[in-house]
Amino acid sequence: MDRSAFQEPYDVQWDEESPADAPGFVQIRLPAVHATPRPDNLDATELSTGCASSPWRRGGSFPQHVPDWSNQKVLHRNTLPPRASFHVYNSVDDALARNVSKSKTVSLNGTWKFKLAKSPFDTFGDLLDREFESQKWGNIKVPGMWQLQGYGKGPQYTNVNFPFPVDPPNIPFDDNETGCYLRTFELPRSFRNHQIRLRFEGVDSSFHVFINDNEVGYSQGSRNPSEFDITEFVEEQRKNTLFVRVYQRCDGTYLEDQDQWWLSGIFRDVNLLAFPKIRIEDLQIQTHLDQAYTDATLSVRVTLNTPSDIGLSLYDAGGVPIIESRVVASPTNAISIFVQNPQKWTADTPYLYQLVLTAPGCVVEQRVGFRTVQVKRGVFCVNGKPVKIRGVNRHEHHPDSGRAVPYDFLRQDLLTMKRHNINAIRTSHYINDPRLYDLADEFGLWILDECDLECHGFGEIDCNILQKGSSNHAKGIEIKGNPARWVSDNPEWTEAYIDRARQAVVRDKNHPSIILWSLGNESFYGRNHQAMYDFIHAYDPTRPIHYEGDYWAQTADIYSRMYTSAEEIIRFVEESQGDTSKPLVMCEYVHAMGTGPGAVKEYVDAFYKYPRLMGGFVWEWANHGLRTKTARGEEYYGYGGDFGDDPNDGHFVLDGLCNSDHTPTSGLTEYKKTIEPVQIISGNSKKVKIINRYDHADLDHLKCTWTLVGDGFRKYGGLVEIPTGIQRNHTAELEIEGLTLPELPGCEIYLEVSFTLRHSTNWAPAGHEVAFGQIRLTPVGKRPLISLEQLTLKSPTALQLQQISPQHLRIGATPGNNWIFNIVHGTLTSWTSNGKELLHTPPELTFYRAVTDNDRPTRFGQSWIGSRLHQTKNHVRSVTYSMNGEGVTVKVEARIAPPVLQWSIETEIIYTFNDAGVTIKVRGKPRGQCLPNTFARLGLEMGLKDIESASWFGRGPGEAYRDMKLSQKYGNYTLPISKLFTNPEYPQDNGNRTDVRHVTFNVKNDKKASLKASFGTLEEASFSAMNYTTKDIDESQHPYELYKKKKDYTVVKLDWVHMGIGTGSCGPATLDEYVLKCEDFEYEILLS
Repeated sequence: MDRSAFQEPYDVQWDEESPADAPGFVQIRLPAVHATPRPDNLDATELSTGCASSPWRRGGSFPQHVPDWSNQKVLHRNTLPPRASFHVYNSVDDALARNVSKSKTVSLNGTWKFKLAKSPFDTFGDLLDREFESQKWGNIKVPGMWQLQGYGKGPQYTNVNFPFPVDPPNIPFDDNETGCYLRTFELPRSFRNHQIRLRFEGVDSSFHVFINDNEVGYSQGSRNPSEFDITEFVEEQRKNTLFVRVYQRCDGTYLEDQDQWWLSGIFRDVNLLAFPKIRIEDLQIQTHLDQAYTDATLSVRVTLNTPSDIGLSLYDAGGVPIIESRVVASPTNAISIFVQNPQKWTADTPYLYQLVLTAPGCVVEQRVGFRTVQVKRGVFCVNGKPVKIRGVNRHEHHPDSGRAVPYDFLRQDLLTMKRHNINAIRTSHYINDPRLYDLADEFGLWILDECDLECHGFGEIDCNILQKGSSNHAKGIEIKGNPARWVSDNPEWTEAYIDRARQAVVRDKNHPSIILWSLGNESFYGRNHQAMYDFIHAYDPTRPIHYEGDYWAQTADIYSRMYTSAEEIIRFVEESQGDTSKPLVMCEYVHAMGTGPGAVKEYVDAFYKYPRLMGGFVWEWANHGLRTKTARGEEYYGYGGDFGDDPNDGHFVLDGLCNSDHTPTSGLTEYKKTIEPVQIISGNSKKVKIINRYDHADLDHLKCTWTLVGDGFRKYGGLVEIPTGIQRNHTAELEIEGLTLPELPGCEIYLEVSFTLRHSTNWAPAGHEVAFGQIRLTPVGKRPLISLEQLTLKSPTALQLQQISPQHLRIGATPGNNWIFNIVHGTLTSWTSNGKELLHTPPELTFYRAVTDNDRPTRFGQSWIGSRLHQTKNHVRSVTYSMNGEGVTVKVEARIAPPVLQWSIETEIIYTFNDAGVTIKVRGKPRGQCLPNTFARLGLEMGLKDIESASWFGRGPGEAYRDMKLSQKYGNYTLPISKLFTNPEYPQDNGNRTDVRHVTFNVKNDKKASLKASFGTLEEASFSAMNYTTKDIDESQHPYELYKKKKDYTVVKLDWVHMGIGTGSCGPATLDEYVLKCEDFEYEILLS
């Protein structure tokens, strides 16, 4: 829209027509918006590019006019005013059915003709010559991104940087890919005598529209809708030609620097809409609850194109009308209706009514959820009750089609969220496909709806200026390093900012799921954010407004933080920092990149403890990998740099709780556990104390069962009665009936309590588990301890000790176990069991793991590499051996050290062999200068032959580490070796299982030859087993590279202790309580 139309400030007034009992409605009176006049005699090419087409001139300039796509004063031309998202129907029944195919809507999705140019100025002939040239054009799918359909330079990923020369608001003329889209359509007969509209739900980044050789208009704002009145351009009973020229970049691109792939095209739905002569142009719905949060006022503002009678009906969820009314409406009319004690909408109880408005020939339906959002004394509340956000940030992503996300894929995303106890979405960092909000209304998800705004790249510019100490003395400019000066605090950009707020709020205002508006992301803070806030608050005062860049909430209604530690946010509330009337939300936290995240529980515990803490949104929902292939046809998920894109930010785009195909990772499983709506506080064999963590629901919809779990058994117990009506944050004691502990001396026994859905819902079937807990019934202090000495059996057959060479000892008996020990290297080099060789490589003491994304940038990962922990080797100093009544003992004293540096770990390892197996006791003392600050792990690493699976008792069945293990239950598990490897899309350490008491590695086709490792009573022992070495993983950057290094043996790690994961890829590193300090140690293990 022409900026000149907004030289006067908008006028905010209370609507005098609104009744006194319709609180919250204001009227925003904006000056009429008109497109900049243009001469009638310019051809279509000149209109869209700003260049005259006549070749015969004595002089001139290029371009003759500033192109719309590089003109800061042009946001839209000839677009209709923003409106709520709705369809027009012919009948009430069709409207109630919400079947779009029965509405006055025709989809233009499908296959279009397409041609790509390097620059808009290379498309001069495409419009005029299309009748002759279109047969030479290619095909493209709409919705879709052209880079993912074989056109253009390909995808490009940057987190922060602009991938083009920065010169706001200018866009390079010679490097701006331009996609020309072409298709024909015919109007249905039912569209006669209607206003015909053309609506684009999303086009990246800007576009001109032509119909039948006539320019219709222009629009920008990639993730915002654009709607045009094309009535005068279309013809009935003939094919109409639609031509769309889409520009990869425009001046608005400076406001769309979100952390995602740079992709272009018509990526959301395109529809033809028919609006009757008397039509509903827009409607705004608000619900207001009384002070008791019981009765409600339904306020409806209806905008018509002309005065008319309108009917209003409200239907309950069963389709029964509960309110019917008819009024004579002016073009803008406010209607207030009292509703006695309606069902309330919350994320826990998403009850929806249907509102139907009728005018002659026009029926519109909108769903209504009765709820009120408030901040009360520093606590965020819905319907008067505090709400805790257990959310995720969600970008629009599909591994094959990028931001063009199919509906079924979108729906599955939200189903997966609900099934993992997630209750909120932040639409990072733009308004989403409108269908997402419909699904959120249905399933029950809180939405923080974010405007399409991020200009993070300007921070890099100012950062570089400051680092280099630059200044521009010639122009008298003092560089102060304030990135907001470029756009956010620049009055030339004010209308562009307000436009993005307007587009978001006007489109999405009627969704009950939306409880917060957000002014955007990582755009610093300036006057234009204040202008956005003022507009939104005036238009919709019923929802608080969020913006993290407003760090001290000068404007925003709540405080917001990114990646702050749990300790810091606790300090924020304990010290009453800031305005205590405002709560705090973590808009991004526990960065879910690679293996992890760890230490989520610490945040969640803080959220529940402190009322001012609203909760948070994990960054982020899913990896953004794009499915592609190598030249050899090897399929993988590509990240920054894999498509020849430069600059790029590598695999920082792989940072989600789901894989790139949106299947859950172990991180999502852990998050589900930490935010479960029923928590077990304590318990014993008779009673279990629980607390209800739902915000608006009791536990009556759940069923509880108990099971007894121990090493070697799992016995179902029965149902547990849940007291009725347990309110939020209230505790209750559950009686466990019929439990008798088996007499199994020394056996760990757990009471497992599971909470499942009693009935099917629209997001999960009956029996779906929402929460569980396990209580150790064997008291820790009184539990019989199983020492390794107790596990070590006396040899039924006398062992033989023989030195078979200057380097090798043979130990063993026939039949049974036989070993060969290398006394020069201090290693066990062979182990045969019943004639079957088990070892491929000897067990060695190691301290390093393949670096994870959460290790790499932290002081821990940097220390491991800097101290060359990954390069340590074992150097023997002495070996002694002897035979006694217990068997054969071999004692190895060694120095484990890296090259270059002086530090070392002085070790003593004692091997005790008997016919049952070998006990290995280790002692170690770190010594010297430049020691690593921590160990990554501490254990044995070896290669085993012909292993097909592992069986263990401990936590499982999934991946777990010290600080991300709560989701894994104690029990007995068996998995193939291939299933133990979680295969991250960027190779790194994975597949660890923790709190393991013993693990058996099963040899293919030979049960007698298996190898068992027992850790005794050690609490945090771990193991992993895979077909790759640590070095293989460290040196690979894609799974297909790693696959080529696959070993024909199994690499087994048996760890007495393994360091936690943390969220150091972007946030706190591993917490102190989960680190593995570099200090003296002593451990033992039995291999049998």
